[in-house]
Amino acid sequence: MLTHTPGYPRIGASRGMKKACESYWAGKLDEAALRAAALDEKQARWRVQQEAGMDLVACNDFSLYDHVQDMSVMLGAVPGRYEPLRQHFSDLDLYFAMCRGYQRPGFDVTAMEMTKWFDTNYHYLVPEFTAGQHFCYASRKAVAEFLEARAFGVAYPKAVLIGPVSYLLLGREKGKGFHRLDLIDRLLPVYLAVLEDLRHNGCFWLQFDEPFLVTDLDEQTREIYRDVYRYLKQHFPDMHFLLATYFGGLGDNLQTALSLPVDTLHVDAVNGYNELPLLFSELPAGMNLSLGLVDGRNIWSNRVEESLGILGLAVKSIGKERLMVSSSCSLLHVPYDLDLEPDGGSLPDFVKPWLAFARQKLDEIRLLADLMEDEVSDTAFHALSDHLNRSETRRHSPALRNEEVRRRTDAFSRQNVGRREPFHVRNLIQSELLRLPALPATMIGSLPQTDALRLLRKRYRSGAVTRDAYESGVSSMIADAIHWQESVGLDVLVHGEFERTDMVEYFAEHLEGIAFTANGWVQSYGTRAVKPPVIYGDVSRKDPVTLGWTVYAQSLTNKPVKGMLTGPVTILKWSFVRNDQPLRETAMQVALALRDEVLDLELAGIGIIQIDEPGIREGLPLKKAGRADYLEWAVRAFALCSGGVAPATQIHTHMCYADYGDILDALVRMDADVLTIETARSDMRVLADFAACDYPNQLGPGIYDIHSPRVPSVKEMHDLLIRAMQYLRPEQIWVNPDCGLKTRKWEEVRPAIGHMVKAAKKLRRHLPSYECIRTGR
Repeated sequence: MLTHTPGYPRIGASRGMKKACESYWAGKLDEAALRAAALDEKQARWRVQQEAGMDLVACNDFSLYDHVQDMSVMLGAVPGRYEPLRQHFSDLDLYFAMCRGYQRPGFDVTAMEMTKWFDTNYHYLVPEFTAGQHFCYASRKAVAEFLEARAFGVAYPKAVLIGPVSYLLLGREKGKGFHRLDLIDRLLPVYLAVLEDLRHNGCFWLQFDEPFLVTDLDEQTREIYRDVYRYLKQHFPDMHFLLATYFGGLGDNLQTALSLPVDTLHVDAVNGYNELPLLFSELPAGMNLSLGLVDGRNIWSNRVEESLGILGLAVKSIGKERLMVSSSCSLLHVPYDLDLEPDGGSLPDFVKPWLAFARQKLDEIRLLADLMEDEVSDTAFHALSDHLNRSETRRHSPALRNEEVRRRTDAFSRQNVGRREPFHVRNLIQSELLRLPALPATMIGSLPQTDALRLLRKRYRSGAVTRDAYESGVSSMIADAIHWQESVGLDVLVHGEFERTDMVEYFAEHLEGIAFTANGWVQSYGTRAVKPPVIYGDVSRKDPVTLGWTVYAQSLTNKPVKGMLTGPVTILKWSFVRNDQPLRETAMQVALALRDEVLDLELAGIGIIQIDEPGIREGLPLKKAGRADYLEWAVRAFALCSGGVAPATQIHTHMCYADYGDILDALVRMDADVLTIETARSDMRVLADFAACDYPNQLGPGIYDIHSPRVPSVKEMHDLLIRAMQYLRPEQIWVNPDCGLKTRKWEEVRPAIGHMVKAAKKLRRHLPSYECIRTGR
């Protein structure tokens, strides 16, 4: 059996590519040095796959920022607003301008829109298409990386491309009167050019990623799939096409996938487990099968006994020679190497043997293939025994269960949760109490994490400064932030979250049943990486998490300061969650731990509490059939943690970088007093959905794109607010950035927030006259 993985992490085991790219943007590295760093990282990735015994090694799965954006550049799909930059910019600088936006004298262009990669926490840059879209073969990146891999000594480089149908479906139409799939006939000749270039340079193995095959598709789209791959295979019968699907089972698209003229079909055997028997029985005689048996989305060790059972059934049904063993999806979504976790570090010693990061998952893939050989080596037998022993130890560990947590969760399962009073009653009480102006201005939560703060945190953790000195430094930063917010004119303040490295990891450090890693970095977008916590057991609160810093911040001002929490579903989605019980049960445990925190904040006099839930849309099942059940427990989890407060306490929540149309009913049922969302990059487009459903509560559409170094002008933000008022009533609207500001620099944040407040005040002054125009009175 051949072994491979659809892709490998690319940020660098020690976040080397993050540091290299950011040094390039700061002018500390030139292009040659950045590309040299990229080649070093690519070679390190290829080396580890070779050493682990992968028969096929992926190439062109690397990216300096985003693989979808790489595909857009390769296919010449560059939006017109970037054309003025071409004569002044290198190809690399143009690429980064599309990813991040660009603002210098004479140039001011916004970044490409960003959204979640299916149901993961990875963010991709959304292709933009017009009715007359022109495609051309504009970048030879795929060929260049194939040649680099072969020169490095990779015997069988497997070139990875996003398939043409999924590429179009990932994009968005700019303009009316067409659907992006209408562009397929314009796109396919460019794919032919790419494939011809690859074949001419000796490429045989070609992986087409078509993840949309695990979503709900209509028959017209299925027919496009059949036409596209017939067309491609007709031109390249001598190339081995591996069609990769992942993040779920094929479901109603199974027969379509089996009808495609591809040589190998890759399926997610972790999330598509139930349809495997049907797949085995109906696989065409001329098609090979790649089984994604090792979970590419979570870090728990493979259940080898279950995987071997699947392989045994597959061998019996279709034969060993037609099978490949792989991970369920690209390993982009897991950390690099468990061996980078220090002994005695933040990851408990008893948890570590239960885990497998990307490097260990390669070993698991190899082991499964080796165990299916006619003669199994002693090494493979020993590895199998070790896996079984570790699985058994985890299964019976007392660290997994907390009976008090389970009794409490069970008691709440029989109670009604959520706010007792309807929104219109709460709104009257809160308005009287808070006395906020029209279009109140606030921020989402975090403020810039400076080098000075990182150094202070590092020195505290190393023991170089005392706890008192550390807390004194954080207190000073909070005080400075509060005074600045007062001076700039914000109406509801934030304490800045200077004590938090990450909005989820910080909570993990204060909750039982959750561990965190020292070096478990996973790419979120661009150069941004996070360390997802590890939920291994029943969850409860050790002690108050946010109370002390929030109360301190509120003591510094007469303006309201928001209490800032991360919501239960987001903690689940942005963690590696235990796979030995349903997500619903873990969600309710986390929600109860947060409920305790919310009630403590309210008791301490904090009148506004924000419970961020950006992960709730991300968790929506890809197929509609599973959505109602998910949204039922996701909304209940939010209501459980937020619903115990009095009507005078204002509950906020925040979401970003997602399409909200599919969950609007759930957002209404969540019943947050104020919902803040990302809208700056999407030009307020999503507000049409909120207007269509007559969203009843208050809404803060973001008017400052915080993932770009641009500083938007007062006019730009004012115009966005005017656009928002086409969809929302003025009394509904809050004014805020898209998201938290921890990744930005103070020299960007200070003027941008100043412009935001000025835009809000300008519109307030003209609100009566604007309302007359808007309503026709």
